[in-house]
Amino acid sequence: MSDLVELVDRYMDMWNETDAVKRRILIGRIWSERATYVDPLMESVGQAGIDAMVAGVQDRFPGLRFRRTSDVDVHHDRVRFGWELGPEGGPAVARGVDFGVLSADQRLETLTGFIDHAPGMTA
Repeated sequence: MSDLVELVDRYMDMWNETDAVKRRILIGRIWSERATYVDPLMESVGQAGIDAMVAGVQDRFPGLRFRRTSDVDVHHDRVRFGWELGPEGGPAVARGVDFGVLSADQRLETLTGFIDHAPGMTA
């Protein structure tokens, strides 16, 4: 279990890593070659697609950082955790829950994000 908590924490680091070379190294370590990501606003396929998606989010929300807000729940090959996005030490501007499926080598294979709150969302 501690390895999977570490995996999710490295996933959070990936979203916050602005150095493209370091981010691609993180992506290679935490995502399988068959990586897919989808949430209500975007989707990507493959490690290069994940990298481009993260760079785009960083461009759109400069200075904001992702952080894990819950324990990491795991059963079988599934993982779930809460997150938020906001300025360092400041209030969140977005929050949600991600659900993932792990590959046989315990890397992320698919991840589905659900956004509970984000700028411009209506109730």
